Amino acid sequence: MSQAVAENQAAPGGTDQHGLRAHSDGDWANRVPVQTRSERPKSTEVDDFPAVTGREAVWKFSPVAKLDALLHGELDGSRTPVETSPADGVTAEWIPRDDARIGRAGIPEERGAAAAWSAFGEAHLVTLAAEEPVTVAVTRDGLGDSPRAAHTVIEAKPHARGLVILENRGSAQLSENVEIVLGDGAKLTVVSVQQWDDGARHLASHYATVGRDASLTHITVSLGGEVVRVNPSIHLDHEGGNGEALGAYFADAGQHLEHQVYLDHQAPHTRSRVTYKGALQGEGARTVWIGDVLIRQTATGTDSYEQNRNLVLSEGTRADSIPNLEIETGDIAGAGHASATGRFDDEHLFYLRSRGIPEEEARRLVVRGFLLEVIAHIGHAETEARLQEAVEAELASSSASAR
Repeated sequence: MSQAVAENQAAPGGTDQHGLRAHSDGDWANRVPVQTRSERPKSTEVDDFPAVTGREAVWKFSPVAKLDALLHGELDGSRTPVETSPADGVTAEWIPRDDARIGRAGIPEERGAAAAWSAFGEAHLVTLAAEEPVTVAVTRDGLGDSPRAAHTVIEAKPHARGLVILENRGSAQLSENVEIVLGDGAKLTVVSVQQWDDGARHLASHYATVGRDASLTHITVSLGGEVVRVNPSIHLDHEGGNGEALGAYFADAGQHLEHQVYLDHQAPHTRSRVTYKGALQGEGARTVWIGDVLIRQTATGTDSYEQNRNLVLSEGTRADSIPNLEIETGDIAGAGHASATGRFDDEHLFYLRSRGIPEEEARRLVVRGFLLEVIAHIGHAETEARLQEAVEAELASSSASAR
């Protein structure tokens, strides 16, 4: 290319390739929308992302006005009150933000996560090293009404086994990043439970990297909070890695629950399964599920499937469900996706009522069974029973408010 042509193309309003001319509003070449999931810009600096307007692809379903303090305000990055239950082979410590163990699983792709990353002072690191299975509960309760930032790192050493339950309760205005790092041969289940108070607002981005022949089960259970948005990204970047992303949620009147799930197959012979199931009841109940699966050219032999199911229990609700699948290689074992949103099945109700079960009890049984598929994967009887009771309490309170 001659210097004159190069200068003409670089100049505002100059002629581009094939005679295309830049618009007068400038930066025409950089206004092309991101075409694939992997092309999204990434940065740990909040100033690298423009202010959120709600028109962006990653924010267009979210109530951004309610999240303004977390997106554009000043966040308190000091240590959050947290309790970690003791277990053999498990350590918990606070590490500075410049520690080399931070940033291994992924970095932000949007302003909310970048704001939290820019603000936190120390990260809470939980390390599992035992090859015998252990259970660890990491509990936060009542963080207050001031906007806060947090950062958590969960690491499973090679061949470690464990279950980590992240319990979120009480009041909160929280934006956070959670990193999950699995060594080769590790097997880890991470459960994030959102049972916040009614006015809580929570933005969470979870990033995971899965080692060779390692297996991660990531489970999200969202029940409480005014606005809750939990976005897990699982990167299968080592051969033989397995990732399962499961979710259960129940939105009642005026509640917004959102989950954007990303499975990134980078290495050969990796496997993933995504199953999210939600129920909605009450005026203004809103759920959003977006599932992205990317099978890169290097991920030969991939086996992947994602699905989302929503059960609508009353009028005045809205469930958005968007599965996306990108395949860059033809050499895969299988890939697919499915999505369905439907009303309560009257035939199920008729069957149960014909056997003497009152209507409200029948509805509880159907919803409980619908969500149990996800909750039963937790593998901790006490937590599973408590969450089943919480689902039934949601049903009872929503039914009472509707009368």
